[in-house]
Amino acid sequence: MDARTFLGLEAAGDLHWRLPVRTSLTTGGGFLFGGVGLAAGIEALEAVTGRPLIWATAQYLSYALPPSTVDLLATVAVSGRQTAQARVVGTVDEQEIFTVNAALGSRPLDARGAWAVRPEVPPPDSCPPQQGLHGHEGTIMSQIELRTASARAMSDLDGTQGDGRAALWARIADLECGAGALGILGDWVPFGIGQALGQRAGGNSLDNTLRVIRLVDTEWVLLDIRIHGIASGFGHGLVHLWAEDGTLLATASQSVIVRFWDEGRRRPAGGAGRAHR
Repeated sequence: MDARTFLGLEAAGDLHWRLPVRTSLTTGGGFLFGGVGLAAGIEALEAVTGRPLIWATAQYLSYALPPSTVDLLATVAVSGRQTAQARVVGTVDEQEIFTVNAALGSRPLDARGAWAVRPEVPPPDSCPPQQGLHGHEGTIMSQIELRTASARAMSDLDGTQGDGRAALWARIADLECGAGALGILGDWVPFGIGQALGQRAGGNSLDNTLRVIRLVDTEWVLLDIRIHGIASGFGHGLVHLWAEDGTLLATASQSVIVRFWDEGRRRPAGGAGRAHR
């Protein structure tokens, strides 16, 4: 299954796409998952330009709730021999929900390498299932299988700050490993916020940028989460996405509004967001 099918993304014209907002594409707060918006923009722009993604960045402006439909309108600003620059604006009833800017293309160059260092973690089959959160039944979280490679359980978050690193194995059953899928799986900096603070915390995504390195077939993707800093109510970090064979697939980075979980609710205290965990 490709990401377009998983998302339910529908072509409505040469530059127009529609994304029905189903509960299965939302967070526990009931809003469209941020990574889904990025993935939809990526899929639309790859289809419009006929070129593979190099990078894409999404800015999240408002919330989309089921059963609304997001209209995605694409603009190809520049299209050269090898690279295209394009953007998508996602709206619901003419209100902007998110924008996605991207570069797409490929070049025949023999030089290749990856210098990020993959963490030493057990393979997926040797890692325990990630502890789920109450209230996320039927949402996007119920479709993503997670295994804890290097992270603290919720019960171990006692306020002691961590080293800013965490790692999870993730997969979406039967979903091909393409740029759209990585756009969804890269939206995991909020999980690292709680791990870094040692508290039940997450955050609302302000943005999400995906940079594709090299795509290979892989069932599981290792989410190598690195929190750079938290201050003034905002957190910043990135996720390296690794294939099971050690290939660096992509890097995703985000800034988030830090939120603390309110026990007994399924959303963080102080508000809900598109991509909180």
